[in-house]
Amino acid sequence: MRAYKRPPRDGDAVQEASAVLDCGWGRLIFGHTFDSNTRLVETLRAERDNRRDIAMYIGEPHVVLSLAPQELFLDPSHTFRLYLDQYRPVHAGSPGFTVRKMHSLRDAEGVNYIYARRHMVTVDPTFMWRERASRRLVYLVAEDEASGQIIGTVTGVDHCGAFGDRERGSSLWALAVDPQTTHPGVGHALVVHLVEHFVARGHSFVDLSVLHDNAQAIRLYEKLGFSRVPVFCIKRKNSFNEPLFIAQQPDADLNPYAAIIVREARRRGIAVHVLDAEHAYFELSFGGRTIVCRESLSELTTAIAMSRCDDKRVTHRLLSEAGLRMPAQQAAGTPQDNRRFLEEHRHLVVKPARGEQGRGVSVDLTTQAEVEDAARRARNLCDDIVLEELVHGYDLRVIVIDYRVVAAAVRRPPEVTGTGEHSIAELIDKQSRRRAAATGGESRIPVDSETERCVGSAGYELGSVLESGKIVAVRKTANLHTGGTIHDVTDELHPALIEVCKRAAEVLDIPVVGLDLIVPSVREAAYSIIEANERPGLANHEPQPTAERFVDLLFPQTAS
Repeated sequence: MRAYKRPPRDGDAVQEASAVLDCGWGRLIFGHTFDSNTRLVETLRAERDNRRDIAMYIGEPHVVLSLAPQELFLDPSHTFRLYLDQYRPVHAGSPGFTVRKMHSLRDAEGVNYIYARRHMVTVDPTFMWRERASRRLVYLVAEDEASGQIIGTVTGVDHCGAFGDRERGSSLWALAVDPQTTHPGVGHALVVHLVEHFVARGHSFVDLSVLHDNAQAIRLYEKLGFSRVPVFCIKRKNSFNEPLFIAQQPDADLNPYAAIIVREARRRGIAVHVLDAEHAYFELSFGGRTIVCRESLSELTTAIAMSRCDDKRVTHRLLSEAGLRMPAQQAAGTPQDNRRFLEEHRHLVVKPARGEQGRGVSVDLTTQAEVEDAARRARNLCDDIVLEELVHGYDLRVIVIDYRVVAAAVRRPPEVTGTGEHSIAELIDKQSRRRAAATGGESRIPVDSETERCVGSAGYELGSVLESGKIVAVRKTANLHTGGTIHDVTDELHPALIEVCKRAAEVLDIPVVGLDLIVPSVREAAYSIIEANERPGLANHEPQPTAERFVDLLFPQTAS
């Protein structure tokens, strides 16, 4: 195995001692440049608040840890290395997105948005912008060619520029892909472009650190020729790193919707007792007050308010009587009754009167056979079925907490983008795995008769190889649990829509609610309310402060 540190030779560049590089999210501490383990520990102890420092290339990790065992821990990550003299160029990317260097402050803001969605430490955009042309840091982004949106990013560190590395090394950090992109291969393309950037600079190798259980990322790196090397990282014990150094906690098995609330409660010193992790029940206690929650449903929501949202017919009647706009609706009845409603409205939605997460919902039905078949399938979930006029527009979810609008997002049905090589079924599988990994298993695209119907309506079959760049919607519903994607529009919401949502929450008398609307534009006042959800998923709206406002409601004395 090649050595990772060698003595200096005549003609070598001068290598900086005790080298540290600020990366915005924290500092990279190059342990092999320190001549004293004590000085290395002191440097780690100087980590700033809300940062994540990483000490890498530690020659004697056991000794370093022994000097501060209560403050430091050995990171449970593997280090992989790609020797660039062995690298062979590979095809990367596909039509639909471009990998390039960062060239605007807006790019940096897009990178930060992805960091927040992936629960990574965010970076001051102006820091990235200042460093864009340095010889220390390299920022690459993947841009969707149609929308101009940043859908992926990776950071490279040039060890020569950072500390005069005589080994001519480099490393890869902060690889992140928007979990909602429809484009396959974004992470692969970012890694390849960064590797080839360092090949062009004449570097010897690229290193990276990846969590030991991140099987998806490890498969990607091994496919590109990276192999494991015995290099270790040490980090400080802080709140951000806590999951890496503590034993599994009772709340470790909570789903993301409960976990986001529990994390916020713990941050404020509120006691947490998990009652039923499988079904997401937990108890919060502070200052003599105890409240039981199931995700965002708490004891502050009355049984009456909950039942009003649970039955879509009751929701429709109450909000209509309050003067709020709702689509036409009627109970599914005889085939003759259903046909008359279809003839009147031409495009229908069929859904169970009770239910959540998009189960049993069929959208854009235009024939009686489709309506009757959808009603038959929906009755497997609920005896009572409603027919509803299909309103065209954007699917908007608005979170109202304590009768104030906290977050809003447009939800889009799942789509796949063709590569010219993969079948639609394969593309669905790839995207479904990406969505599941990014949402803790909460979002997957089901492959069922409804998926087949949607694909068929676009003129394809699941086995069809989709031409390169072609986009096909594989479901008509936009629910996260059926693979839908969520795009924050909180700051764009028309004031009239804000007032409508506050009014709807007041009519239902519910302190926490997710309202679903169809709108022609989030910047216009027009709307139709589709339904209300008494247990909305707050984690879907990060980085908006949904969990913070929820805990404010429960324990106002802890609000800052």
